[in-house]
Amino acid sequence: MHRARNYVASLFLAATLAVPAVIVASPIPQDASVQVKIYDKQHNDYHVWDDNEDHAWHAFLSENHRKDHDFKKANKREQEEYWNWRHAHPDGHS
Repeated sequence: MHRARNYVASLFLAATLAVPAVIVASPIPQDASVQVKIYDKQHNDYHVWDDNEDHAWHAFLSENHRKDHDFKKANKREQEEYWNWRHAHPDGHS
């Protein structure tokens, strides 16, 4: 009986010590302020890739009769064409 009580007490102690470690090790959700910035080499500036930029990218593809795809999958030449187009079409005009 004494052994069983020690065994149960040991289990409770182990659980008590393990719970804070599990809580600390759990992943923290990404902060909404995390931004993806893309460098435009030709114009020597950065662009924050957000919903607005994504909308402009799809407008560029549509205007140029191109198949829909993600910017990150575009080749370097197409990305450069996009940044040239984007500088000619600032927000509110795309």
